[in-house]
Amino acid sequence: MTTKKLSRRGLLKGAAAAGAASAFPAPMIWAQNIKDVTLRQFGTGVSNLNEVAQKVKEDLGFTLEMTALDSDAVTQRAATQPGSFDIADIEYWICKKVWPTGNLQAMDVSKIKNYDKIVGIFKDGKLTPESTIAQGTAPHTVGFTDGPDGTTFASEQTNWMTLIPTIYNADTLGIRPDLIGRPIETWAELLNPEFKGKASILDISSIGIMDAAMVCEAMGEIAYGDKGNMTREEIDKTMAIFTEAKKAGQFRAFWKTFDESVNLMASGEVVIQSMWSPAITAVKSRGIDCVYQPLKEGYRSWGGGIGLSKNLSGLELDAAYEYINWYLDGWVGGFLMRQGYYSAVPETSKNYMSENEWGYWFEGKEATDVITNPFGDAMAQAGEVRDGGSFEERMGSVACWNAVMDENQYMVRKWNEFIAA
Repeated sequence: MTTKKLSRRGLLKGAAAAGAASAFPAPMIWAQNIKDVTLRQFGTGVSNLNEVAQKVKEDLGFTLEMTALDSDAVTQRAATQPGSFDIADIEYWICKKVWPTGNLQAMDVSKIKNYDKIVGIFKDGKLTPESTIAQGTAPHTVGFTDGPDGTTFASEQTNWMTLIPTIYNADTLGIRPDLIGRPIETWAELLNPEFKGKASILDISSIGIMDAAMVCEAMGEIAYGDKGNMTREEIDKTMAIFTEAKKAGQFRAFWKTFDESVNLMASGEVVIQSMWSPAITAVKSRGIDCVYQPLKEGYRSWGGGIGLSKNLSGLELDAAYEYINWYLDGWVGGFLMRQGYYSAVPETSKNYMSENEWGYWFEGKEATDVITNPFGDAMAQAGEVRDGGSFEERMGSVACWNAVMDENQYMVRKWNEFIAA
């Protein structure tokens, strides 16, 4: 295991003592007062982890208070309560709803030391120069604004970002192969009557509608112009298909939280459902066979980043930038990648992972020894490979991003009618 021997806080102290000049280490007064700073962060349970807050205290010296909420509650708080937080850890589709409120401040990319190492997905939408940009709210389309006081999204890279990207993944269906007993290759299987009463989809409208669209398109029922920005007619058709399946008893349940999805799958009540990568990890850690199944139509993807409250200034703002730079410096990336996520700056994460871990999680190689999650639970044995393969294979097969549609209000109403049917 390769790790860095000095904490970033220790490096800062050394730099200050030596009088070293740099664009990034903070002045001595910063180091003296930092212990008194408390930053309030909220976001989903995916990345608002106690371990991160503890490591911030250890490495940077200040206190990070974290609150984990579901996606809908995150959106509402960011849009309506700017005084209640300092840091919003939100997804890019949520940014599309929040940025126009003026509750977040634009961030200066010249203060982000690893900006040049951030993957292209967040800059121009392309993993490689040959990549096709997927449908939906691709992160780069809402990632930049025109200036420090920008209120709209820029059409190309600028020196001002709305969010600093941190975490992302390629999502698909989770299955219980031991209970299904045959290959699953298409999104259409979610509505296969064979799984009547044993299927589930997540009840977060902006994400659930995308999974539903992947299913309907795979079934050959609907050819969407853009799954991430449906017309009312496309929304109606999608919800009609799913409502019919619901009334026929296809779904065992609908879940909103990570733990609900884990319990449904681990209990065997559900054998195929919308899932998130660490939820698969959590099921497998109980010794239960569970697979994040690559599907021929590709993945539904999402990305998240750190946004700063418009009210943040002075020492607290300096601390927030220091936190962001620390976040992209590798420790958090390694922690998240051991759960199956990806870091916005993969190469720094490599410094905090063993060769075996990096090979398994990022390169799609066979594990050479036991693979564990950050909590020490065994995820894979020697000889196993990651579901879906390498970073390039998985993120290179993204069909659509989580999205906010022009007809969002109409979509939410139709989704709620489906859940209530």
